[in-house]
Amino acid sequence: QVQLIESGGGSVRAGGSLRLSCAASMFTPGTVCLAWFRQAPGKEREGVAVIGSDATTRYADSVKGRFTISRDNAERAVYLQMNDLKPEDTAMYYCAARPFPCGLNSYDYKTWGQGTQVTVSS
Repeated sequence: QVQLIESGGGSVRAGGSLRLSCAASMFTPGTVCLAWFRQAPGKEREGVAVIGSDATTRYADSVKGRFTISRDNAERAVYLQMNDLKPEDTAMYYCAARPFPCGLNSYDYKTWGQGTQVTVSS
């Protein structure tokens, strides 16, 4: 069983940056794809970014050009660099894992971290 633990959240002003980290206890076929999702109160869970074992990435339109996802297989970690943060980015951010294909539908993911809060003020 894979465990995912997020860190790096916090409170920042609009235009600021944060770097989220997610550490996996191990990589298995179920961790071929590593993704970041977010959920704000009263809103549906949204796929933010995903990266495959081949480093192929996909991003939600709302974060393209601002967020960058990366992974370090040696350290069993996935990261989300968030720049030019906006108040609408405020949410609980979760990392998740699944085997191929690497999509951004939350229903496809079975392994989840506990989340890290990101708050962006105007």
